Amino acid sequence: MKEIKSKKEFNDLVTGDKPFVIDFYADWCGPCQTLLPVVNILANEYKEEVSIVKVNIDKQKDIAAKFNVRSIPTLFFGEGAKIKDRLNGLASEHTLRKKIEALAS
Repeated sequence: MKEIKSKKEFNDLVTGDKPFVIDFYADWCGPCQTLLPVVNILANEYKEEVSIVKVNIDKQKDIAAKFNVRSIPTLFFGEGAKIKDRLNGLASEHTLRKKIEALAS
């Protein structure tokens, strides 16, 4: 899974043709680290249909602020410049898979 490390990478993502999932996280966040392996599996599984990326809120404060991220993990599901769904906190693989499949179709 790709980590967004600049505003340019972020802008390329949201202006691309693929739907996307952005996982806002931090290295010190326990629930984020619990969710990470699941998100990695889904990123590999859906790599042809959906771009699944992560954003470290400590390194990309501007992007986190733009999305008004107040708690982590927070995942955004979008296409183009439009956010279609959002998940706050720890979620099951089943829940994530359902949201990604809805985005991919």
